[in-house]
Amino acid sequence: MTKIDAHLRENVHLLGELLGQTIRQAQGDAFLDKVEHIRKSAKAARRGSNPAADELQRTLDGLAPDELLPMARAFNQFLNLANIAEQQHRVRRRRAEDGEPFEDIAFDDLLQRLIEAGHDGAALGQQVAELDIELVLTAHPTEVARRTLIQKYDAIAAQLAARDHDDLTPRERERTEQSLHRLIAEAWHTEEIRRQRPTPVDEAKWGFAVIENSLWQALPNLLRRVDDSLRQQVGQRLPLEAAPIRFASWMGGDRDGNPNVTAQVTRRVLLLARWMAADLYLRELEALIAALSMHRATPELIENAGTEGEPYRAVLKQLRARLRATRDWAQSALEEDVAPPENAVLDRAALREPLALCYRSLHACGMGTIADGALLDCLRRVACFGTSLVRLDIRQDSDRHASALAEITGYLGLGDYQAWDEERRLSFLQAELASPRPLLPSDYQAGAETAEVLATCRVIAQAPAESLGSYVISMAHGASDVLAVLLLLKEAGLRRPMRVVPLFETLDDLDRAGPVIERLLDLPAYRERLGGTQEVMIGYSDSAKDAGTTAAAWAQYRAQERLVEVCRARGVDLLLFHGRGGTVGRGGGPAHAAILSQPPGSVGGRFRTTEQGEMIRFKFGLPDVAEQNLNLYLAAVLEATLLPPPMPEPEWRALMDRLAADGVEAYRAVVRGHPQFVDYFRQATPERELGRLPLGSRPARRREGGIESLRAIPWIFAWTQTRLMLPAWLGWGEALGRALEAGHGELLARMRAGWPFFATRIDMLEMVLIKADNGIAERYDQALVEPSLQPLGAQLRDRLSQTVEVVLQLTGQPRLLANNPQTLESFGLRDAYLDPLHLLQMELLARARQADSQADSPLEQALLVSVAGIAAGLRNTG
Repeated sequence: MTKIDAHLRENVHLLGELLGQTIRQAQGDAFLDKVEHIRKSAKAARRGSNPAADELQRTLDGLAPDELLPMARAFNQFLNLANIAEQQHRVRRRRAEDGEPFEDIAFDDLLQRLIEAGHDGAALGQQVAELDIELVLTAHPTEVARRTLIQKYDAIAAQLAARDHDDLTPRERERTEQSLHRLIAEAWHTEEIRRQRPTPVDEAKWGFAVIENSLWQALPNLLRRVDDSLRQQVGQRLPLEAAPIRFASWMGGDRDGNPNVTAQVTRRVLLLARWMAADLYLRELEALIAALSMHRATPELIENAGTEGEPYRAVLKQLRARLRATRDWAQSALEEDVAPPENAVLDRAALREPLALCYRSLHACGMGTIADGALLDCLRRVACFGTSLVRLDIRQDSDRHASALAEITGYLGLGDYQAWDEERRLSFLQAELASPRPLLPSDYQAGAETAEVLATCRVIAQAPAESLGSYVISMAHGASDVLAVLLLLKEAGLRRPMRVVPLFETLDDLDRAGPVIERLLDLPAYRERLGGTQEVMIGYSDSAKDAGTTAAAWAQYRAQERLVEVCRARGVDLLLFHGRGGTVGRGGGPAHAAILSQPPGSVGGRFRTTEQGEMIRFKFGLPDVAEQNLNLYLAAVLEATLLPPPMPEPEWRALMDRLAADGVEAYRAVVRGHPQFVDYFRQATPERELGRLPLGSRPARRREGGIESLRAIPWIFAWTQTRLMLPAWLGWGEALGRALEAGHGELLARMRAGWPFFATRIDMLEMVLIKADNGIAERYDQALVEPSLQPLGAQLRDRLSQTVEVVLQLTGQPRLLANNPQTLESFGLRDAYLDPLHLLQMELLARARQADSQADSPLEQALLVSVAGIAAGLRNTG
């Protein structure tokens, strides 16, 4: 064990000790003794002790009703504290004596490799400046933990960081530990679970808080490092206006299946974003006004300042007054529809120019060192965050647009739009897009759903272009789905280009993605409105739920290849938007590896991807951790652009076709074909109970029905809770097993060695299999599933075991992740706390189902706390 790994264990132990003291003070010695007895029994049972396992079950079964909630909270809190220690561990590695971690040197190392490979320095600098990476923050689920707890966890992380200093006196060290104890006590006495679902506006505020508390600092820190690297290695600097990484959001704009996101909500979120941006820049300006007291300046600056005495302060005070007016207007507009004042700062240029003027003057007057401090950081923020922090995407289901147009065509006496075939729809839409007259008379009274669609389009038309991202059409099937949105936006008064983005989600739709975009780009009416770039969204979550991850991954890859070909042939720039979730079953995984495994030519300096739920906090919640992850994104997109992976060999493609076919057959035979599957799923997992968990503003289901109606998130979340992890691996065992039986072992090994796409899929499969646990899953069946359904559970666990064996045969390793001891160590730290939570959850589920418990009962609260704790321990929800 290295010195730094020992330090992680020390921090975990310290936090555990302080939590124990807190529990003793709150619950008494006897309760803490019971917690420790359960933890030690779980540890012994994990090592294979049957008596310890029996004793553990007896202790949990014997818990009194009033002990259930505090017991669940005890193990939940420890797992959250372990996460904090691991996050701080990542930060500490940056200061380790044995060198910087990969994620911190990724960009520097890549630049050096590119130069050695013969890339021209000037071209490299330009390529970096032109990178277009957009991370889209999504709210499904927003977070298992409440925002107030997240703030306390951040404070605990800060105290751990303070404790890391080697020069602390004994008294300073003692004060730090006292602060940690106090914060842990505050967390213990704070409810983990919200009593009510957050509203979409609450979710948006949570997203803004991530920017305010972390990304606002992390992004200029990263760009300062990039600037230094470019200057040292290629002799260039990153231009002031460069924004290689930006942020967008779905929080307050994603109305797909969420009736709580209305046009009024979207308008409110847009105004809140402008208010928050103005407020953050005002804080920056106060510091700059205090710092820039110098009097030497260029004539240009003095003229703008109107004074020779402290001209920098004069210019910045003018900007401060305008930002105050902007903030006041946004505040007023939240209450009533008022126009912005003439001096409001409404676009990036108005915000940037006074700051750039000061920057140029300082450099011209020999004060470049001052210019390249806080002022440069502020300019970087302006380039990346603009006047609205994030660009808000709008998302809506294609059926809602078709339904609105059907109501309109019916009203106009033209027939039923929804009954028309694709060609008739396209003919009608193109004619209306070309027509100068409005589609609807001014006195038209729309039905409620159509009125909401039209109101959303009016909000878009009235909002500044900089504040909006893309209009995403979920469940897109044809070119008419895109033209339908363009027509509705035209009718609402939008006269500027806006990217309208089809989202291809099912296996069939992914296979049709290329032909649909080909048809779209060949329509003159569409090309005139394209605005330069064709964006297409690839759905990972629903395609995996539809077909399993084997077939879905290959369909996603092939769809991207075809889209690249179609757009290249027509001279159109392509931007692929990757709708990844946090888990393997939803297309998740390490970002660096995922980007480098995309088809060659599909990145091209541009990359857009979702960042969802709890992964936002894990990856971007602390400034140092956020900086590391942003560094990885930057390096991966640059590498995928300039050193793309090789084209897969024909025999690799042929075998992947076979793997996908076998995978989808095996997956659907269970999920769609087994008559008992739905009943088993609902008994074996907490799927029904998850619907009551106030995770986010969206309902768990799009509509009533079976598995097909369930959103991808609760689908994955439910299996994660029981540790069967079924959606992420079902189909792979059969597919790989048949390939090995057919004598393709050597070919599979070559694919893994030479094809990043295949290697990354196997790596992610290993990661999910190490989290799976047949023993835990079997206990859920024994506790919750009626005897007639238990054989299906046994069959699924056998398949899981067979999948593990096949993967080990393919990798040639003695155990999963044998080459990744740090990850194994991390899981080892958590098991003694996860196991009791799983067993407690089984008991709680059994009691809750028997008693038909109410949402606010202690039993239900304990159950939801166990759900949150397991999610924290596995660092996965949906």
